[in-house]
Amino acid sequence: MFDVAIIGGGVIGCATAYKLSKYNLNVCVLEKENDVAMGATRANSAIIHAGYDPEPDTIMARLNVDGVKQAKELAKILNVAYKNIGSMVLAFSEEERETVKKLYERGNKNGVPGLEILEKDEILKREPNVSENVVCALWAPSASVINPWEYALAFAEVAAVNGTKFIFDFEVKDIKKTDDYYKIISDGKEINAKYIVNAAGVYSDKIHNMVAKPTFNIIASKGQYYLMDKAEGSKANCTLFQCPSSVGKGVLVSPTVHGNLIVGPDATNSDVKDKVNTTGDQLEFVRLTAAKSVPDINYRNSIRNFAGMRANTDRDDFIIEVASEHFIDLAGIKSPGLSAAPAIADEAVMLLEKEGLYLTEKDNYTLNREHIVFKELSNEKKQAVIKENNLYGRVICRCETITEGEIVDAIHSPIPAKTVDGVKRRCNAGMGRCQGGFCGPKVLEIIARELNISPLEILKDKNGSNILANKTKGEK
Repeated sequence: MFDVAIIGGGVIGCATAYKLSKYNLNVCVLEKENDVAMGATRANSAIIHAGYDPEPDTIMARLNVDGVKQAKELAKILNVAYKNIGSMVLAFSEEERETVKKLYERGNKNGVPGLEILEKDEILKREPNVSENVVCALWAPSASVINPWEYALAFAEVAAVNGTKFIFDFEVKDIKKTDDYYKIISDGKEINAKYIVNAAGVYSDKIHNMVAKPTFNIIASKGQYYLMDKAEGSKANCTLFQCPSSVGKGVLVSPTVHGNLIVGPDATNSDVKDKVNTTGDQLEFVRLTAAKSVPDINYRNSIRNFAGMRANTDRDDFIIEVASEHFIDLAGIKSPGLSAAPAIADEAVMLLEKEGLYLTEKDNYTLNREHIVFKELSNEKKQAVIKENNLYGRVICRCETITEGEIVDAIHSPIPAKTVDGVKRRCNAGMGRCQGGFCGPKVLEIIARELNISPLEILKDKNGSNILANKTKGEK
C-alpha cells in the first residue's frame, strides 16, 4: 500500500516526487513508458520563462514567477545544466510595440524583476543578428535556459535515493475507489494507494475521468523544432521571442545550455497524442517565421528535427485542484509548465496535506545530487577522476566529449539508463553533430556489458525500438 501514487513521470510528476521524498511517506511514480521524461518534458523549448506572459492573478502567473526563483537554486543543488541568459520579445511594428507595452505592464503586476523596453539601437548592440526591421523589445533578465529532461531526471534520482519507487511500463487502464484507498489497474498489474496525484500530461483528462466527472478536455498541440549545430549557436545571445498570439508564444530562436541553437515551434492541434512526427510543410513554416527575427540562420547546420505535444485545455489556466477525495489534478500544464514545475509540486503537496495526508520530515534525506560532467572539470580534477576510475580517461562520444565513465554512471544511476537514448538523456552521449552515428554502437556495447544482457535486447528508446535483430540463415 502506497501513501501517494503519482501518475506520470514527466517534470511535474518528478518534481512532486522530489518534494514529497523528504517526508515519512511511501510514494510511487507510475509511468507508462520505460523511463522518466518521455513526453513533453523531453520535447520542448527548454526555456525558463520570466513570467510576463500569464494573465495577472492566475495560478499560472503566480507559479511561473515562483518557479523561476526556485529553478535557479535547484539547478545548483541538483547539478543541472542551466544558464541565465535573459530573453527578448521582439516587436516589428508600432502595433506590436503596444503588445510589448502590455507585456511589460503585465510582467510588473506579476512581480517579474528587471523588465525593460529596449529600442532598436540597444537591441542590435546586444543581438547583432536580429533583423534590422526590429522596432523595440521587452527585455526580461530573469529568463533562462535549462536541460529539461535532466531537470526531471535529477528530481527523480533524488526522490529515488530518498525511497520513492518508480514503476515503469505501467499504463493506467482503470482506477477504482474503495472506502480507504484507490486501486490503480494496468495490464495484469495493480497498485493500491491512499492518495493519487494526476500528472499524466496529455492524458490527464483521461485519468481524471476514471475518478470524477469530466471538467476539462486536453487539446493536444504539436510543436516542431530545429536543433542546430553549435556552429549556429552564436546567432542569438538570449532567447528571442516574437510577439505572442492566441496559439502560443510563437516561433523562438534561442541558445541551448549546450551551445546549440533551437528554432521553433509551430502549433497544430492533434487528435493523436503520441504522434510526434515532423512534417516538411510545418518545418518550412518554422524556418520562414524564424527569419523574421534572425534572417541568416544556416539550416544546413541542422542536426535534428523533433516535435513535442503540449497539454492545452479548454480552460485558460493551470488546473491544480482536488478533483475527488484524496485525488489531485495537476493538469493542463502547458507553457510555462517547465518554468513553474517546482512551484506546482509545492501546490500539490499543500493540497495533499489539506486532504488529510500527514506530513512529517524524515530524520535523514537528501535534496541534492552529485553528477560528474568530465569536460567541465579542471585539468587537475580530471586527472584525479581518471586516477580513481580509468573509464573517465576513455572518450566515447567525440562530438560532446563524453567518457565511458559517465556512460557507466548513467547505466547505474538511481533511475538507471537501459536504452541508448536513456544514456543520451543522462550524460549527453549522442547529442552532438553526428547524433550518435559514431558513438551509438559503442554505447550499445557498454549497456550490454554493464547490464549483462544480449545486444539484441537493447532498445534505442521506447519499447519496440530494438536496434539489432537476429536473422536466421537465408532470411532477407
